[in-house]
Amino acid sequence: MTGLPVDPVAFIETTLIDPESCELFVLTEAERIFLRHAFDLTADGRLKYPELVFSGPKKSGKTAFAAMLLIYVVRVLGGRYAEGFCIANSHDQASLRVFQAAARIVEASPLLSIDAKVGIEKITFGSTGATIMAIPSDYSTVAGANPTVSVFDELWGFTSERDRRLFDEMVPPPTRSLACRLTVTYAGFEGESELLEGLYKRGMGGTEIAPDLYASGRMLCFWTNKFTAPWQTDEWREQMREQLRPNAYLRLIENRWVTTESSFVDLAWWDSCTDPDASLLLGDRGLPVWVGIDASTKRDSTAIVACTYDREINKVRLVWHGIFQPSPDEPLDFEQTIEDRVSWLARVFDVREVRYDPYQMVATAQRLIAEGLPMVEFAQTVGNLTAASSNLYELVRSRNLIVYEDHDLRLAVQRAVAIETSRGSRIAKDKATHKIDVVVALAQAALGAVADAAEPAPMVISPEAMAMARSPMRYGNRYGRSAPVGGVYGLPYSVSLTDLSGH
Repeated sequence: MTGLPVDPVAFIETTLIDPESCELFVLTEAERIFLRHAFDLTADGRLKYPELVFSGPKKSGKTAFAAMLLIYVVRVLGGRYAEGFCIANSHDQASLRVFQAAARIVEASPLLSIDAKVGIEKITFGSTGATIMAIPSDYSTVAGANPTVSVFDELWGFTSERDRRLFDEMVPPPTRSLACRLTVTYAGFEGESELLEGLYKRGMGGTEIAPDLYASGRMLCFWTNKFTAPWQTDEWREQMREQLRPNAYLRLIENRWVTTESSFVDLAWWDSCTDPDASLLLGDRGLPVWVGIDASTKRDSTAIVACTYDREINKVRLVWHGIFQPSPDEPLDFEQTIEDRVSWLARVFDVREVRYDPYQMVATAQRLIAEGLPMVEFAQTVGNLTAASSNLYELVRSRNLIVYEDHDLRLAVQRAVAIETSRGSRIAKDKATHKIDVVVALAQAALGAVADAAEPAPMVISPEAMAMARSPMRYGNRYGRSAPVGGVYGLPYSVSLTDLSGH
């Protein structure tokens, strides 16, 4: 590192304060080795490795390490008007964790804070005019930038063409001899995280110059599956193994590349949700239920599922389900089967919502709406399926779902797989012949039930309050005050007298 004004390891360990402990940072041995190679210079005084990749398991300190390297490059190497950029993938856009970590370190470090102005999205060093900025994951906003260092956080989530253009825009400029691009991340999804996968393969194809550290042309890549932080204990890893899907555990905790497909839920979890004393209900007019429909006219089965939310035990309960199998020769008669069955559910239960995919059910939904049923469009988009799938997964994993014994339903759960994407996971089937429509319908119904559970419980109005609502002036003096206009004492202002009295 001959020619550098200050050794990066020395700068970090003698200048930067950990805002949590209020003590100087102490780097791991892997971080020290990475830094000493990362800032090697060529004969003409340029950085030997302008492309840097640092990847390790979750909670191994990557974010803080990236922030420290960012501060070092901008404050020590960059000189006047150096520019550092922090870019998070679009799914982490609200957090911009590396920038937040850098801001907190600067504020906690006296030798830096005296010279720095820290804002919401920008840090400015007064003596040099150097800046560190958080920017959105949009390449059009950084066109023409001249970065001394750009940090990409969790590159596995950069999956679109726009993401790739942004990455290209932030290439180290030739006008700066000491400029680099740093990626901190854990592993991604094979065939989806193509940008990161390309960097990974390029790095692994290089020469191992230290444990888990590879040099490949102008790129330096540290990629490890080891647990280097003292807080990554066996107990923590076991806890993560219990809480995460198998593929998620491998990717996040062991930093291994995974395919996008895995079992939707552990079948033992599902069996733990099965109550042998529970049974399908044929009606309870006072029971609020949410209905999900996954429909098909010719090939897949059509499923209708009704769930309720049991407020006494704070769990979702399966109330009723039906599976109907059409064939190419005998397509399903929606009017006779689905409409009649949904109408029947509305007669025997207190149906709050019927969630359906409008792709197959436009006419059917219109006729049911005409009957007064609360039909709610729930298109099977990636976002909707991810939300419903994640909710059902959490209900099963945490044993907050109660189901009755049913062979066909259990078989469908067993055959369902989770397709992992950068936005989350969604339910899918492993083979075309597998029928999992009942699982999709259950996910839709359960999501409706949980959404309602987040609302406050219905207000119980006493007879005295009802009487006061009907005649506020009569009861006003009894409490030493008169009822306000547009509201009733003890009741929310959004509740009108007409709503309570019925006339």
